[in-house]
Amino acid sequence: MHLYTLFQQHPVISTDSRICTQGSLFFALKGDNYNANSLAIKALENGCSYAVIDEPEYAIDNRFIVVDNVLESLQQLALYHRKQLATKILGITGSNGKTTTKELIAAVLKEKYNTHFTQGNLNNHIGVPLTLLQLKPEHEIAIIEMGANRPGDIKLLAEITRPDYGIITNVGKAHLEGFGSFEGVMNTKAELYDFIAQNGKLIFINSGNPFLNEMAKKSKLNKEQQTVEFQISESNDIPAYSGRIENNSPFLQMKCCTKAGTVFDVQTRLIGTYNAENIQAAVVIGNYFGLTDEEIKQGLEKYQPSNNRSQLTETESNKLIVDAYNANPTSMTAAVLNFAHMQVENKTLILGDMLELGEYSRNEHQTIVDLLTQQHFNSVFLVGSAFKQTTNNFQCFENVNGVINFLEINPVKNNFVLIKGSRGIQLEKVIASL
Repeated sequence: MHLYTLFQQHPVISTDSRICTQGSLFFALKGDNYNANSLAIKALENGCSYAVIDEPEYAIDNRFIVVDNVLESLQQLALYHRKQLATKILGITGSNGKTTTKELIAAVLKEKYNTHFTQGNLNNHIGVPLTLLQLKPEHEIAIIEMGANRPGDIKLLAEITRPDYGIITNVGKAHLEGFGSFEGVMNTKAELYDFIAQNGKLIFINSGNPFLNEMAKKSKLNKEQQTVEFQISESNDIPAYSGRIENNSPFLQMKCCTKAGTVFDVQTRLIGTYNAENIQAAVVIGNYFGLTDEEIKQGLEKYQPSNNRSQLTETESNKLIVDAYNANPTSMTAAVLNFAHMQVENKTLILGDMLELGEYSRNEHQTIVDLLTQQHFNSVFLVGSAFKQTTNNFQCFENVNGVINFLEINPVKNNFVLIKGSRGIQLEKVIASL
């Protein structure tokens, strides 16, 4: 395979003609508003050694590698590279919490293994191949995050990644515009279960989630040989592979139990009881791969959330829970209820629109507003056109600049503030005003 030989000689991939590491390979991808074939010559001038293109008219010398389809070639190269390595791969997807869970699992496994994992949100049909192409022979385990916006996405990513293990964090009302319905979400996420079932691999499953149980059953997984189950328990006696929430004011503290029945305390730096399942997943996977209780505990307690995900930020005036990277009806409901139950005073919410809900948007935003009216918060600020169209008695703003201007005139002080919304609303900009 000529392209793989070139990749071995130049093992750094670039898809941006402006950012070209000396000696790298440039893949001229196409998008809705761009065609990088025309930029291939610029990539070579900026340091790339070769450019992979699929429009022959741009090939002016032997540094241009012409293929039928650049994206498919990138994906096939990643699959071929994955097959050459002995690295064990864990595929992870879910509507909520997959990035945090990925990072928690990585934090645990790094205590014992040379671990590679998806950086940022490189979890789509381009990001997954790029992540796989970063694998090196010394990597013992890789955690590959898989995102989906429409049916078939997870099937494609599973076929490229060929995971040995898998986990679906949960299913919720995310990207309904692309999936068409909640059932569409379930069927798409279950494509990971289908791959595991058909290829004799192993899945880690939260048995306390009825949707995941239903999906696993439909996928015809061999329960005895292909599943490792865990759950969150509320009983005093914590069963094997279970966890129990001990405290959440504001950081989540848990008691976690391994397969052998040993129990240990974990004091995390995460906000939100909804993270309990993510933490227990990391415990179970760490235990499965042979880490000691102390190694698991150490990995979890060292983990510091970032990128505006379940993150506690203290300013001179307030304490902020920043969870502004993403939002959908399931995660928004969980965040509001968790905040309502936290044992802190002077609670203020700044909530932004939940995007990509299509025809479900109006009802889902109204449902959140109705939930807010049942709680007792100091103040609620709603940001975005979807929230503005709901029936409510809260302060509403068309965009983030509106709430910033309001806060400059009416400052919030000595409050605990939850900031939650879809990334496109850019609620992180409000932090400087608090």
